[in-house]
Amino acid sequence: MNSLNKAELPFKLFKNGKVRDVFEVDGRLLIVSSDRISAFDYILPSLIPGKGQVLNLIAAFWFEKTKHIIPNHVLSAAPENLEEFKAHFHVLEKRALLARRLKALPLEAIIRGYVVGSGWQSYQQNGEICGIKLPAGMKFADRLPEPIFTPTTKAESGHDENMSFAKLADLVGRETAELIQSLSLQLFAAASEYALSRGIIIADSKFEFGQDENGAIILIDEIFTPDSSRFWKRDDYRPGHEPPSYDKQLVRNYLLSSAWDRKSVPPQLPEAVIKKTRDTYGEIFRILTGEKV
Repeated sequence: MNSLNKAELPFKLFKNGKVRDVFEVDGRLLIVSSDRISAFDYILPSLIPGKGQVLNLIAAFWFEKTKHIIPNHVLSAAPENLEEFKAHFHVLEKRALLARRLKALPLEAIIRGYVVGSGWQSYQQNGEICGIKLPAGMKFADRLPEPIFTPTTKAESGHDENMSFAKLADLVGRETAELIQSLSLQLFAAASEYALSRGIIIADSKFEFGQDENGAIILIDEIFTPDSSRFWKRDDYRPGHEPPSYDKQLVRNYLLSSAWDRKSVPPQLPEAVIKKTRDTYGEIFRILTGEKV
């Protein structure tokens, strides 16, 4: 796996994300996944070699697997093989998606199946997650009675903010809000069933949506990647304990254990954390897809 920090390409830059560089090419978007990694709303100074390839390939896998539920923005999962991009093969190889340019909706649709992360902190305080009352006496990492929909704002910088379903309906309209909720739950259920057949629990995940010129809802961004989802091995799962993670929780846990105040420039990651994270991303890709990067 070769390493990439920033995609150097002769196209108009559309957006620099925390992890992805997006270019506009003839009204389409060329989305290139770098090896950058972010945590706590900061881009870390360390790269995870090959991470961008894993993110791109696993997203492409899930887009293909869920397109019967909702159409997605993918035009080509391997644009490096198209004649117009072959000259940039060395930059794009396994890292890029060519996508439709759509109107992105200003929200992240989060589905939680287990009480972990910020949801656990909220539950400890008031027995709720994002205003949704949960049963008393739940343990850390307990499975929820059923997955819950907890949307947030989509901030260009800083923190995303939780919002109620009513606020989401005010933002995008009730019909659109209900459709996004339904589609998110369907995506989570379908992927969870498949992942469980491979021995993997999807604890939570996030989705982003756009609209085409006719107002139809389209799945965009990424889907069920180690950056956007929390993966556990079923055999390691025990309520009350944090299972070994197959996502970037490894990096979060290191930063939480460090002296970093989460207000200043993040520290470099130790080589052992970089290697473990790289291996973990590669392993979850292999488990879920049956392939190697």
